[in-house]
Amino acid sequence: MTRRDDQLPLPLGHAPQISRDDLLVSPALEAAVAIVDGWPQWPSPVVVLVGPPGSGKSHLAAIWAGTSGAAAIDLQAGSGAPDIAAHGPVVFEDADRRGFDETTLFHVINSVRQNGTYLLLTARSRPAAWGVVLPDLASRLKAVTVVETSAPDDDLLGQVLMKLFADRQLFPDERLIAYLVARMERSLESAHRVVEEMDRLALARHTRIHRALAAEVLEKIGHAGDIQEIPEQGD
Repeated sequence: MTRRDDQLPLPLGHAPQISRDDLLVSPALEAAVAIVDGWPQWPSPVVVLVGPPGSGKSHLAAIWAGTSGAAAIDLQAGSGAPDIAAHGPVVFEDADRRGFDETTLFHVINSVRQNGTYLLLTARSRPAAWGVVLPDLASRLKAVTVVETSAPDDDLLGQVLMKLFADRQLFPDERLIAYLVARMERSLESAHRVVEEMDRLALARHTRIHRALAAEVLEKIGHAGDIQEIPEQGD
């Protein structure tokens, strides 16, 4: 496989596309996409997108921020987040991993409710599992809208891989895509890592993208399954 028109990717990196038109939707994302597309007619002013790593939460949060003009906030004491939330939509990602000051989050939720703005949070677990101690905040979190995403299915993961390769002007055949889907970690995050590493090695070695390279990358990043396969013709 070769690059079309022998074009090389720019050396500045390959940031994934985050526009709504670039979003690939599967049943795993339908509810989350619906809530993003439905803004500002949300069932509550605070929404939490919950799902495993690489399930598309950050992509959706970026799309929503672009649509709503939401500002990214820091939920630590003294950050000024409640004041920012009073003037427009705000977003805070990885709430259960980054941690937050409970009093600050409480005031942000109050600010959103009082000023008619919106807050989008992302997390791997539901708010009930965050270990919140402040009773008033725990009460507020019970009233938020929680929307879950899940790991991508085979069809979506294959589509994502094709898109990521195409973003780099690479166009693998369906057999290579199927090979990757069957063996890699089932996350969008992993898809980005696999494509990036395959492209990097192919460029460094002045070679094409092929199954042996895919097997090497999968083993390197720890997502290889049984790679003892009959090689493709020409490998």
